[in-house]
Order: sequence, then structure tokens, then C-alpha cells
Amino acid sequence: QLQLVESGGDLVQSGGSLRLSCAASGPSVNDYYIGWFRQAPGKEREGVSCIGTDGSGYYSDSVKGRFTISTRHANHTTYLQMNSLKSEDTAVYYCAASEYCGPRLSLAVDYWGPGTQVTVSS
Repeated sequence: QLQLVESGGDLVQSGGSLRLSCAASGPSVNDYYIGWFRQAPGKEREGVSCIGTDGSGYYSDSVKGRFTISTRHANHTTYLQMNSLKSEDTAVYYCAASEYCGPRLSLAVDYWGPGTQVTVSS
């Protein structure tokens, strides 16, 4: 079992920044890759980023160059630093525990967090 809790969602102006956090806990916390997804109203859930065991990050084309994923292993927390935010980044952001990190991240998710709302005003 694995528990995931997101935090850091907020209302921010276009061009601004936010940092999301995902705290993971449970006996299998080291067995998974942690990734971030988002779902905007009326749209499918989209894989945004994940972090590999070597610390390398995967990013979708829509956020590449603007978002940065990182992990603090001491407290099992994964961060998503989001810069140069746009109105199209508005969504509920979810962290997830996956058996895979890469372009097909959504195919191997075993656990989800409840989500945190990010709203970017134009």
C-alpha cells in the first residue's frame, strides 16, 4: 500500500510560478516512480512529468522547459516546480505512483493522490 498527498495548488496569474508537493508514505514507497498528471475540465487526464531512479525527469511537450520535477528522498516528497504558467495549465494536478517512468506513464499507475487545484488567471 502507498499513500500520496498533494499540496501547493493555488490561484496564480499568468506568467507566475507555483511549486507542488507530493508526500508519499507506506511500506512500498521505494518501489515506484512518482509522476504528475493533470486533468482540465472536459479533458482527459494527461501525464505531465515523472522522475527516474537516477533523478532524470520525463516531461510532456506541453510543459517541457517550464516545469521541473525533483525528489527529496529523506522525506519521500516529490516536487513539481512550475514556472511561466499559462491559462492552459489550469487543472487538477495529481501525483501518482507508477511502475514506469516515460511517455506512457499512465499505463502503469498503481496509486493516485486526491489532487490539488491549480488555476492560472490570464
